[in-house]
Amino acid sequence: MNQFITRRLLGRDASLDEAPVILDEFANTASAGSIIAFHRHKADFQPGDVGVICSFGAGYSIGSAVVKKH
Repeated sequence: MNQFITRRLLGRDASLDEAPVILDEFANTASAGSIIAFHRHKADFQPGDVGVICSFGAGYSIGSAVVKKH
């Protein structure tokens, strides 16, 4: 599903830097996976940068957060 979404958004396959995958290490963490991935790959997030963290869980549940580094 992650590969499908990034391919639709970018028009090509995403690199692991653009769309990190944590399933191989943590297995299925459901919607918490996006927070884990953000925590592990936030080093290049600079002051003033804005991003969106979007997660989807079982069924039709979805949640999004806009984040900005100060």
